[in-house]
Amino acid sequence: MHVITVGVDRPMSRFVLSKDQARQYFIVYHHLHPDYCLRNKEDILEFVRRVGCIQFDPLNVVGENANLVLQARVEDYRPALLAELLYQDRELIDFWDKNMAICLTENWPYYARFRGVYAGWLEENRETVQFVRRQIEEHGPQSSGDFELNHKVNWYYGDTRLARAALEGMYYCGDLIIHHKRGVRKFYDLAERHIPDAYRMAADPNRSNESYYEWFVLQRVGSVGMLWNKPSDAWLGVRGFRSGERNQAFQGLLEKGYLTEIEVDGIGQTLYMRTQDLPVLQIALERAAESKEVRILAPLDNMLWDRNLIRELFHFEYRWEVYKPAKERQYGYYVLPVLYGNRLVARLEAEHYKGKGPLVIKNWWWEQTIEPDDPMRAAVEAGLNRFTRYLGAASFDLPPSF
Repeated sequence: MHVITVGVDRPMSRFVLSKDQARQYFIVYHHLHPDYCLRNKEDILEFVRRVGCIQFDPLNVVGENANLVLQARVEDYRPALLAELLYQDRELIDFWDKNMAICLTENWPYYARFRGVYAGWLEENRETVQFVRRQIEEHGPQSSGDFELNHKVNWYYGDTRLARAALEGMYYCGDLIIHHKRGVRKFYDLAERHIPDAYRMAADPNRSNESYYEWFVLQRVGSVGMLWNKPSDAWLGVRGFRSGERNQAFQGLLEKGYLTEIEVDGIGQTLYMRTQDLPVLQIALERAAESKEVRILAPLDNMLWDRNLIRELFHFEYRWEVYKPAKERQYGYYVLPVLYGNRLVARLEAEHYKGKGPLVIKNWWWEQTIEPDDPMRAAVEAGLNRFTRYLGAASFDLPPSF
């Protein structure tokens, strides 16, 4: 099986790939190949421009999801890099995209529709909103604990304190941003103090539902690297986006030449990639040698957003089981996939006790189809050393199952 090679300026509308070629594209596209790793904050920003956003989750067993995403891609990664981009440089912002996410500040205008969702609630609670705003104007960044607004109100996830609802509503509407965090505690400040007017005052670039859905589909195809037109967790985060809207958006993007069709041998469903990413495909097929290194992936890594696609391409069945009762879990609480080259070969369950304590690998599961040899085991140990350095852990020990 081979790819049909054409000029990028006038690409053909359809490519044919083997599964191995498709996997190689994913590895290069997501900077998981050692020759194309990220090295600094500028590289991280370019990566977020490519994928649109990084999903955030506050659980911290071996680092929060966003840091786990970046440690797999950034050479000698330290979590302070992300904190600086969010809370010092303000090039990135905590906002809502694919659920909680980390987004580009420059993309602020594209989230105008989401910001309008809670406007009615704020209007109904105008006095509280004005009070909260005055407090922040006078005293600087505040958390919900700084307000004695304790009576419970009905909020989208259930009853909560009025202080928390008001801060979150003002944040979702764009009046506030998350200024910084202390652990899971959020401190909010006025958006106009930190978001440049060129972004904050800009009109929504998508003037119609149709253009908005096309923008959304194009961004999410870029988030994963390659997607199909079928139900998927990759589409989470937009209200009213059903199959009809999805089909229309795909058709419009194809007609405009923004998407390219991909046929992968052994997969009956057509996949799509952004036409602008064809140069990455050419690099993956022509210049990227097969990697023999290991990367530990985040549970909500962009590459894994469509679990069914990962099963088809990588022959790897992955479900994040943190919210399942313990007796119903097949593996464990916080289990991470292990990437070797362009194959997912194992999964591990680990814990890190803060400070310089060891990385505790509680469990290790090789995939049934994998017969690890000495080079693979050596690559795993090198990958775990890399992971240990990211955590600032003193050491790690391999379990007997290794």
